[in-house]
Amino acid sequence: MINVAVWGTGNMGRAAVRAISAHPRLRLSGVVVSSEDKAGRDVGELIGGNAIGVACTLDPDVGLAEAHAVAYMASGELRPDEALADIERCLRAGATVVTPSIYALYDPESAPPEMVSSVVAACDAGGAALFVSGIDPGWGNDLLPVLASGLCGSVDTIRAQEIFDYSTYDQPDSVRYLVGMGQPMAETPPMVAPTIPTMVWGSSIRLIARALGAEVTEIREVVERRPLEHDVTNRLGDFAAGTQGALRFEVQGIVGGSPRIVIEHVTRIDQACAPDWPQPASGAGSHIVMIKGSPNLTITVEAEEEGGNRAAGGNATAASRLIGAIPWLVEADPGIYDALDVPLSPGHLSAGLSAQDS
Repeated sequence: MINVAVWGTGNMGRAAVRAISAHPRLRLSGVVVSSEDKAGRDVGELIGGNAIGVACTLDPDVGLAEAHAVAYMASGELRPDEALADIERCLRAGATVVTPSIYALYDPESAPPEMVSSVVAACDAGGAALFVSGIDPGWGNDLLPVLASGLCGSVDTIRAQEIFDYSTYDQPDSVRYLVGMGQPMAETPPMVAPTIPTMVWGSSIRLIARALGAEVTEIREVVERRPLEHDVTNRLGDFAAGTQGALRFEVQGIVGGSPRIVIEHVTRIDQACAPDWPQPASGAGSHIVMIKGSPNLTITVEAEEEGGNRAAGGNATAASRLIGAIPWLVEADPGIYDALDVPLSPGHLSAGLSAQDS
């Protein structure tokens, strides 16, 4: 068995705990948290299930003591330097790391050289491997478009979409203050401030291009925002008319002078806002890959978790991709790996059907 510790118990951390607990080759050995109210609690109960005998701790030395691998699920959005330091600490201690938290390393070949050299040194020191993949979900912005392109004789454009009702997203501070829902239209949300979309999604654009043997000469950002036409109250609270109710942006990879590889997000706090923008195939959200070429190809993914929650389902698929890679990574040579390196790991049948499936 491979001992795996989880660092962080937010949306991705909860999904990682579940994925590890269900995996036949992995054992959850520890959980590191950052808040006093979580410390000492059984992680199974903390994430809304039954006790599983693993207590959360504030002390990384305790939480990581038995780990052969670490699922680092703490956010890196607002603390990238701290997240990188935590990850290098794990690598130097000899633990393989999987994480969505360092955007630049989605495509190590285009990442800042000083970052790459520092991480490689940590990998070499501990004899450990690192795999970084995103949370939008990562496979939707790298693995799925690349695999789908192989079903086409020729590819003109690739578009990866995330279309979601953010009132279902269990991260209210990010929805309001990072994405800007409910905030004045005169203020630019941090998520789409100039250069930020490129920083977050540019690596995925370059990775897809590299897989297809194309050269991205420029990355462009296109942003649209719409205000709410009426007051809205939902599970995240109150959102006033006139404040931001919908956000749409594209990160465009320019190849040969035209946008050829595009990652697009369409998010709403109320499904009635911006009705003319792309809509999910059904329900609260979809991930869609569209390839124009020969043939034209559209793949729609709708994942549900935690009582039918689509946002949680997306997190669960991203976490499962990372967790499923751990057995391969612990056998790999030390170093940084990306989505083109790490093979897709088949799933495994559970011991029995749930009551709703039987």
